[in-house]
Amino acid sequence: MSTSSFEQLILQCRQNSDFAPLLESIPYARLIGMRCLQLGEDVIFHLPAARDNIGNPTLPALHGGVIAGFMEHAAMLHLLMFMDMPHLPKIIDFSIDYLRAGHFRDTYAQCQVWRQGRRVTNVAISAWQTTRGEPIATARAHFKVDGA
Repeated sequence: MSTSSFEQLILQCRQNSDFAPLLESIPYARLIGMRCLQLGEDVIFHLPAARDNIGNPTLPALHGGVIAGFMEHAAMLHLLMFMDMPHLPKIIDFSIDYLRAGHFRDTYAQCQVWRQGRRVTNVAISAWQTTRGEPIATARAHFKVDGA
């Protein structure tokens, strides 16, 4: 997909308030089955339970890399949805804390922009399965957003 068509897709998704076409255009998001639930001004990212995302079949538990990838993509998509930039932000740093096992069930994530500068933006991400107050992982991501 060319840069101009990707920018057009982002603008179209914002106008329609439907980000499913954007998720479908990102190969990793499509691979893990990532979804987006828009609840008014809030957005919840959804990772449906899928056998392909299991890392430990004994428990069974989600692969830690799938959890991290889901959270990183959630942060990137959150910026695309709410910041006035039609290009992909570039990841600078990503740090994750695994707090509980990610069991074989639906997983959710929510993002919060902590600091938005002209060049760098900091995002906090929390992922949970049963209760938002009991996260399975938290993460911090720094993105370069100046487009250069």
